[in-house]
Amino acid sequence: MDLWKTFFYLNFATLESIKQFLMKSKKFFAVAFVSLCLMLASGTAFVSCSSGGDEPDKPVIKDEPEEDDPSGKPTDEPADPMDDDHIVLAYFTSWSTGVPDPAFMTHINYAFGHVSETFNSIDIDNPDNLKKVAALKNRNPKLKVLLSLGGWGSGRFSELCADETYRKEFALDCRRMVDEYKIDGIDIDWEYPGSDVAGISSSPDDPANFVLLLKEIRGALADRHLLTLASGASGSGLLFKDLLPYVDYISIMSYDLAEPPKHHSPLFRSSLAGYMTASECVEKHIGAGVPADKLLLGVPFYGRGCRKYKNNEPYSGITVQAGCVERWDDLAKAPYIADADGNVVLGFENARSITCKRDYIKEKGLKGIMYWEYRYDDGKNTLRRAAAGMLKVRK
Repeated sequence: MDLWKTFFYLNFATLESIKQFLMKSKKFFAVAFVSLCLMLASGTAFVSCSSGGDEPDKPVIKDEPEEDDPSGKPTDEPADPMDDDHIVLAYFTSWSTGVPDPAFMTHINYAFGHVSETFNSIDIDNPDNLKKVAALKNRNPKLKVLLSLGGWGSGRFSELCADETYRKEFALDCRRMVDEYKIDGIDIDWEYPGSDVAGISSSPDDPANFVLLLKEIRGALADRHLLTLASGASGSGLLFKDLLPYVDYISIMSYDLAEPPKHHSPLFRSSLAGYMTASECVEKHIGAGVPADKLLLGVPFYGRGCRKYKNNEPYSGITVQAGCVERWDDLAKAPYIADADGNVVLGFENARSITCKRDYIKEKGLKGIMYWEYRYDDGKNTLRRAAAGMLKVRK
């Protein structure tokens, strides 16, 4: 079989050309045979979540990273990823170039807006970019675009939530933003209520006051508008039973759960898992009273590394360095790159692990999948396709 694969790899382009010629000639049996050859050559016709033990995985082979097309021309026809009952949510940052391709998601969170210095209004990073992202709704009318407020190190939430006048004025500004930019709602990414770990102000009263803010924003928005929030891995600092009446769904940041020599976003527990796994994040939220169908599982499009790798390594830049090997942890359903001694030097996601997470989402009855962030994928849309489970692409 190795000899045959070598032959097919060397002649892949030739086989593809023969296939195209035969299709034009309508020689369908020959097309079927050549297609089978192409499938064997690629070695990636099917993605499986099951195999035994830790095993070497295929090398990470990518094209050079590509910038998003600033012209806004579609690379794929808009399609409904997964199905009408699920959400595929992409965070798209204000500092990204171009615009995202709306074929790969149902929802976009534009990151970020912030609580203003006066505590009663919103400051948006690069508002012109938000306009461009909102305009994608013309290409995919089913697309939902939200303005995400907060992010790591974004503060003033504590002061805002503690004051009734600030809350009312801020809620009205949320409605103004939604109307002015013609978007579909507001996402709150406060990291984290009651905590100053990100170098922001905090108070023990933050969790209760946050509920009051969400209630005020919900009242200012129209029924058709969405109000959502991002939650830390354990959900600490959030009074879920009190805030649930006001939010449409919650995105779990089920990543950054450890650093090498551990996985940073494993689905299940193994000897290489850290203090939590993605499935344990979900169970924490469900145990706190959040219905499964209000939860989105978060997926990182970057790796956590050490030594030869950065601690925030975009998927588009991941390669197997000399002296290392890519492996698959079948218990955790997670890929990793190991050094010569077998130690994890980079934990990351690939199409196989994301497919496993999509299966888990369906099995658990979750609302969908969220990923940070769109621009970290490679030029082939490898992770975006896996997250979306694309059913139709342009020929």
